[in-house]
Amino acid sequence: MKKYDVMIVGPVSLDHNIDCEGRERRELGGAVVASGFAAARSGRRTAVFTKFNPGTADAEPAFAGSGAEVYWKTSASTCAIRNQYFTPDKEKRSCTAMGRCDGFFFDELPRVETSVYHFAGLMTGDIDERMIAEAAGYGKVAVDVQGFLRCAGEDGAMTFRDWENKRLYLPHIDYLKTDAAEAEILTGVSDRRRAARILHRWGASEVLITHNTEVLAFDGSQMRTCPIRARNLSGRTGRGDTAFAGYITERQYGSLSQALLYCTALVSLKMESAGPFRGTREDVLEYVREFYPEYCGQV
Repeated sequence: MKKYDVMIVGPVSLDHNIDCEGRERRELGGAVVASGFAAARSGRRTAVFTKFNPGTADAEPAFAGSGAEVYWKTSASTCAIRNQYFTPDKEKRSCTAMGRCDGFFFDELPRVETSVYHFAGLMTGDIDERMIAEAAGYGKVAVDVQGFLRCAGEDGAMTFRDWENKRLYLPHIDYLKTDAAEAEILTGVSDRRRAARILHRWGASEVLITHNTEVLAFDGSQMRTCPIRARNLSGRTGRGDTAFAGYITERQYGSLSQALLYCTALVSLKMESAGPFRGTREDVLEYVREFYPEYCGQV
């Protein structure tokens, strides 16, 4: 049976991205693409399980050169999302669902061994939340909470609302990732440190909260932050997915502080180029040496 450090589960997406100056970019992306590249290009054994309609999409070119092994299943439709960005830093945007893929269920997953199950849904309904508890019986569980908060209305407009069953499933989650806004939706508090403590108290073993200035990690005893030092924001899309994949895979081999430093340097470097991370582990370590000299003793 094949063994992996991580299996990333979620839909690919036909993304239609429009920046604040009206420039358009169409590509097959999604959290699984950004995460798959980040984990595999960092030298970790990476599997991806995704769904799409082969009449409208082909995952093979999207993952070419990633090093990840891709498993897939046919879906009636392919997920499609239109992202309209309103500011140069891409912090403000509107998202519209133009198509949805079939949901993911535990009994569909490839019969492989993995240290971590990483659930990377794009909107509610992508990931059957019961998979969280089911997967916990076989390995560690990592959840990007976006897939349980972001909802598509009948007109496709995407909004965020609280996760009704969060208190039921958080105790099964080893690694929980949110951004600052999602953390506030979940907890009702805007202070990221307080939010991390609340989410841990509710059951998540380790909490990662991303922000445009830093990444925060908390495991119940250590609260650590690391600054993002990207020199430009050409590759803002996929920031959180890249950081989370880097953190959870690095965490299997190192401390919280080591994983936090690696994932923050990784996402800083990735943000300087459009598309998923296509560099190497050595590129990230060199970035640490150049831009995080005060942290060098951690890697």
